[in-house]
Amino acid sequence: MADLKFQVVGARAEPYAAVPTLVFTLRIEEASGQPIHAIALRCQVQIEPNRRSHSPAEQARLLEMFGVPGRWGETVKPLLWTHLSVMVPRFQGAVTVDLPMTCTYDFEVTAAKYFEGLDDGEIPLLFLFSGSVFTPGASGFMVERVPWVKEAAFRLPVRVWREVMDLYFPNSAWIRLQRESLDALQRFKAERALPTWDDAVAALLACVPLGEAPS
Repeated sequence: MADLKFQVVGARAEPYAAVPTLVFTLRIEEASGQPIHAIALRCQVQIEPNRRSHSPAEQARLLEMFGVPGRWGETVKPLLWTHLSVMVPRFQGAVTVDLPMTCTYDFEVTAAKYFEGLDDGEIPLLFLFSGSVFTPGASGFMVERVPWVKEAAFRLPVRVWREVMDLYFPNSAWIRLQRESLDALQRFKAERALPTWDDAVAALLACVPLGEAPS
């Protein structure tokens, strides 16, 4: 039976993808010396915010997610980020492959909301592996399962996440609006011949006296 060890050894922003993409570098070792024809590898990625400390400023920004800091011992739990899959090519001994992950900047999505709330440091991640391993056999090849106990921890630098977002959304952020709100904002922008959405929002904010809610 194949003896596999997984290690995430790096992460980088992919500058030439069609959508924001973070690429993890995964090293796979096979300790018994058995040749591997291929691995149909699946991976669940979890965020583990309970494995890092948070500054008072970060705690304030994450209030909506986790509540007041006094309750964080109960509310801060691992978060499912995404599922990935990759075909690992033939190797013997060890191989390094890329794990591309598409990312979102939508602050309604938990992962983006959490990452945006961090100043710096690292984001603790846990990669949980499964899948099928194809090895030589009497009739050509055999199929084994990747044991569910196979996992790898990795600490993603916050700056790498920021690099991904800055590549695709330089000096920008995103908010989600209901269709009626977007239609109204679009009419406001068109009627005043405002060139950008930033100009439209700035004009709206200028209409609202300080301390009053917009009607």
